[in-house]
Amino acid sequence: MPKIAFLTPAEDYPEDCSWSFQPQADALRARGATVDGIRWTEAGDLSGYDLIMPLLTWGYHLRYPQWLDFLDRLERERLPVVNPPELLRWNSDKAYLAELPSHGVSTIATVAVDACSDGDLEEARQRFGKQEIVVKPPVSAGAWGTYRLAAGERLPDDLQGQRVIIQPMIDSVVTTGENSLLLFDGELSHAVVKRPKPGDFRVQPSLGGSTVRCDPPPGSEALAKAALAAAPAHATYARIDMVEGEGGQLMIMEMELIEPALFLGEAPEGTPAFVNAVLSAAERARE
Repeated sequence: MPKIAFLTPAEDYPEDCSWSFQPQADALRARGATVDGIRWTEAGDLSGYDLIMPLLTWGYHLRYPQWLDFLDRLERERLPVVNPPELLRWNSDKAYLAELPSHGVSTIATVAVDACSDGDLEEARQRFGKQEIVVKPPVSAGAWGTYRLAAGERLPDDLQGQRVIIQPMIDSVVTTGENSLLLFDGELSHAVVKRPKPGDFRVQPSLGGSTVRCDPPPGSEALAKAALAAAPAHATYARIDMVEGEGGQLMIMEMELIEPALFLGEAPEGTPAFVNAVLSAAERARE
């Protein structure tokens, strides 16, 4: 049976990852796999592993140059990584959202700006036809550096002159929530809806958001698969986040292909599909 390296956060990363690592590792071990947790920032020789998974590389956005160097190393050493480095690199920078519409994928409007100023915010407001916007770094996670700006509000000091992406504020995030579809080897496993706490727009549990299992909204599976088809490589695991626009259409909010929460606790019926996808990837890597 395969020997799998689960890449985990740097030692100084403040959040505990055991709640995510343990259920996933236990599910794989129950099927005979060996699973080792290894800090991605301290990973030495990985050649002895049948599969390397970056599912818990939380905080990579805080060490982005080191992260890119690490992906280069994985490619250079031709290590068996899922998801593959090509896909991880592409997904690390949220500017990919601006590419998806050219593939016919319904996506939240996204403007990427290299050195943002207040003038760029006003241009984006005019383009969107909406005064309330969301601004964030293109390399971020967990709503880090994300701001909701009302009409006339200026760019926060920490984003002045920085690379950012600008999007319209989508009201349904607050009213009905953000849907996440989990797919393993491209097939739908389960879905959840994430809602922010009252008075907030961020859905992350660490910020008070809630997550519950749900049925996938009509059309969401097709949209998730279309988004994955636009990605540059096959995804063994994927979480596709989407929201409902003002006209009722579903739009991609995010494609989480690096270290997504898989919400197996909320939808334990998805665990076999997760394990099967990982073991199949390990088997393919040995061929």
